[in-house]
Amino acid sequence: MALADLLSRKLVIVTGKGGVGKTTVTAAIARALAAAGRRVLVCEIVPTSETPSQVTHALGGPAPGEEPVRVEPNIDVVLLTPTMGHRRFLQDTLPLKVLADAAMRSQGLKRFLIAAPGFSDMGVLYRAVDFMRKPLWDTMVLDSPATGHALALAQIPEFLARVILKGPIARVAREGVATLTDPAITTAVVVTLPETLPVTEALELAKGLEKHRLPVTGVIVNRVPKDPFSADERAAVKKLVAHGSSVLGGRELSRIERSAAALQLLRERGGRQLFELEELEIRGPELSRELAVRLSSALPPSALR
Repeated sequence: MALADLLSRKLVIVTGKGGVGKTTVTAAIARALAAAGRRVLVCEIVPTSETPSQVTHALGGPAPGEEPVRVEPNIDVVLLTPTMGHRRFLQDTLPLKVLADAAMRSQGLKRFLIAAPGFSDMGVLYRAVDFMRKPLWDTMVLDSPATGHALALAQIPEFLARVILKGPIARVAREGVATLTDPAITTAVVVTLPETLPVTEALELAKGLEKHRLPVTGVIVNRVPKDPFSADERAAVKKLVAHGSSVLGGRELSRIERSAAALQLLRERGGRQLFELEELEIRGPELSRELAVRLSSALPPSALR
């Protein structure tokens, strides 16, 4: 996957199974785009504003809130919560802002908006689209919290657009569908690990997103183990392991071969661009900085400004 493919998009959705390093990759993509001169808003989907931020651990800087916070040059971070999305929707729909504020103080309405099927995801999507209307950022990088959430974002607006045909909710649903399904505006990046099960799940996720017309640019394989063996060394270690010998490096060789098999599966069945990120010993903000450098290496000089 080439970073150049993300430069022209307004919305980049980073998704994948939990535990694959999705948030770190989100931070790395944001840093790489910022280094290319893009003004980036990193959006983290959370249930409430009190939810601890995972992006903070990957980017560093101050903890984000429901309004954008600058963490470093060209990068702002914000929490996307259903409640704030609902509030912004009511503020845009009702004739007076005070009416929206009064409505959001109603506990019954709050419970309905959170519990009603699709309304929670619609709140998140409305808040994201609301930010996209502003000329303050070139690209929004959205850290989707789980595989199912990305699929829900792709499905819910289309569902509501079919069942609610008129009124402000129908308008929001149509706008959400138009935003998510326009390949010139939106793309998704699926993050996985170089193991058979995560790769299989990543392929299924990409297929599901595309089924609902959400464009997928490619797959990023995170934590790919470095292969320190030459062909002769690999053959020698495999021979010793096959005879039952306990050899230093035997377990690592097995992991490297599993990784190679998973990557081959992606190449054969993926049909999408593939980018590999080598496993590193560093963690936190330093890790996302180093991964950003590696992502940026795929950029042609003409893409930089």
